[in-house]
Amino acid sequence: MAEPAAGPERDHPLVEAVRGLVERLEAEIVAPDALRRGDVPLVWEGETVGGVRLPPAEAPVGDLDSLLASVADELGSPLGELGRAEKQRAVRLLEERGAFAYRKSAEAVAEALGVTRFTVYNYLNRIRG
Repeated sequence: MAEPAAGPERDHPLVEAVRGLVERLEAEIVAPDALRRGDVPLVWEGETVGGVRLPPAEAPVGDLDSLLASVADELGSPLGELGRAEKQRAVRLLEERGAFAYRKSAEAVAEALGVTRFTVYNYLNRIRG
């Protein structure tokens, strides 16, 4: 993982606060002067102190089947056996992990959850809205 350039940005509290999340996303932290289009700037009191470079959306971390299995393990039950609130939580976790960047992912998630594709889109709209 690339680190910000040496200097005050390197150990800035905002950069340190997001470091674990950035690692979990398999993204990288970049220095302010290395930001490029598509990077997410980290702005603290009006000053850009670093940035996050996300992995390409067309290549999410892992594959969809492993993401579904991971969420089922995390929630402690097969996805189709979850209650409504837990299914919504599963969709939120899958969204956070990039599952919906895969082609036809809503259909696969709906099948795994035992709901309709329309239901998955409703859950996503609530999460994103």
